[in-house]
Amino acid sequence: MNLQNLAEYTFNKKTISIDLPIKEKIESSFSFLTEFSNDKIIYGINTGFGPMAQFKIDDTKLNELQYNLIRSHSTGMGMPLEEEYARAVIVARLNNFLQANSGVSFGVVEKLVEFLNNNIVPEIYEHGGVGASGDLVQLAHLALNLIGEGFVSYKGERRPTMEVLNSLNIKPLDIKLRDGLGLMNGTSCMTGIGAVNLFYSERLLNWGVVSSSIINEIVEAYDDSFSFELNNVKKHKGQLKIAEEMRSFLSDSDLIKKREELYNDSEALDTVKFEKKIQEYYSIRCVPQILGPVKDTIEFSKEVIENELNSTNDNPIVSVEHQNVLHGGNFHGDYISLEMDKLKIVVTKLTMLAERQLNFLLNSKLNEQFPSFLNAKTLGFNFGIQGLQFPATSTTAESQMLSNPMYVHSIPNNNDNQDIVSMGTNSALIAKKVIDNGFQVMAIHMIAVCQAIDLLSEEQKNKLSSKTKETYKLIRSQFKFIENDLPQFENIKQVISLLKNNSIAL
Repeated sequence: MNLQNLAEYTFNKKTISIDLPIKEKIESSFSFLTEFSNDKIIYGINTGFGPMAQFKIDDTKLNELQYNLIRSHSTGMGMPLEEEYARAVIVARLNNFLQANSGVSFGVVEKLVEFLNNNIVPEIYEHGGVGASGDLVQLAHLALNLIGEGFVSYKGERRPTMEVLNSLNIKPLDIKLRDGLGLMNGTSCMTGIGAVNLFYSERLLNWGVVSSSIINEIVEAYDDSFSFELNNVKKHKGQLKIAEEMRSFLSDSDLIKKREELYNDSEALDTVKFEKKIQEYYSIRCVPQILGPVKDTIEFSKEVIENELNSTNDNPIVSVEHQNVLHGGNFHGDYISLEMDKLKIVVTKLTMLAERQLNFLLNSKLNEQFPSFLNAKTLGFNFGIQGLQFPATSTTAESQMLSNPMYVHSIPNNNDNQDIVSMGTNSALIAKKVIDNGFQVMAIHMIAVCQAIDLLSEEQKNKLSSKTKETYKLIRSQFKFIENDLPQFENIKQVISLLKNNSIAL
């Protein structure tokens, strides 16, 4: 499964069916574990959990043990995950079991599929596990819903799980052998959140390229900063790709200046002070160098997330091939934790770039082209979009603070059994917050970009690239030109939603 597949199930609610060969492999894994554990001590089947693994469990209480585990760890706090994130968690956990290395009963897989196909959204809380024995608390809440307990969201309403299951004629999961531990002992919560984060990060980067391209255009910058020749001498894939996307976006612009125009200007040599800047500010001129690392980081993170998504992240691992049960730490979430930390750092940098470009447009002393705050009426009496800059600046500052890593913030717990942990879900959730912040700042920036376009002369507007005109039309479908001083907070929300749900072809 790749991230595009996951997006189909998560956002588009594509239905899932399990092929017979996969079902047979899962059932074979369960049958092997059932037989193998008859006369052996197997962690999580006939022992306690974590530091309590030293205690043997009576054979008559093995199923009850699994229910105890689920119920005792359903201690999540904070806000429940939004629908697309909760669905992504189910998809990630399901795909883990489809590897047939977990020894769970096929009933677990069936129930996860039923939840997805009926769009029963599990109530999974943000705050929970430390990402080392997997996402124990978050996945306990998923398991709790599967056995018919707790609450779910169904058709936008929070309802008791059993009430929803009864209305759909769905029976709760009958836990067998190690199904409880199998559901809980993995990295599927951080992986699901991470996958959705990457989806939105790519979209935010798309808007970063769009806004940066338009900025270059409306200030009539020179073309060599994003030229192939300049960027090709610096060997980074992301930088080369961003420059290529900018060239594509601006391919039919008549506002972008050719450097040759300056070189061929015979009067320039006798000029003391140039009216037109020879080189733009870094936030305009260095876009490929700034957004290139963002793109490279996202691409590498996609590889890591997809690897985790297609891995078995349980403990223990049930190997039918080797006729063995193997104990270890595949539930440890360091890979996801590190990538989410890296992701939030680059998204913050993207946000900082947007905020600086916004400041450039609003500050007449910098751009020397537009009225202060892109004010279309009376300076002093009217305010233009001055009020929009404050939330953009404060939100960017919050993201800068949130960019500190979780990956190195291990705190031992669980009687020191979990003596070094990943905090992977925390990292993924903070990255989510930074991405949400990024869309807020980008929405305000795109509003400013469109306001600046409206303040261009008709001759300049006619010279804009076709993709700039397309972008302008899209934003203007949600947010009108600001002339009079009116509250804009509801309109900003509409633009945020528009950006999150749309990309511009580059």
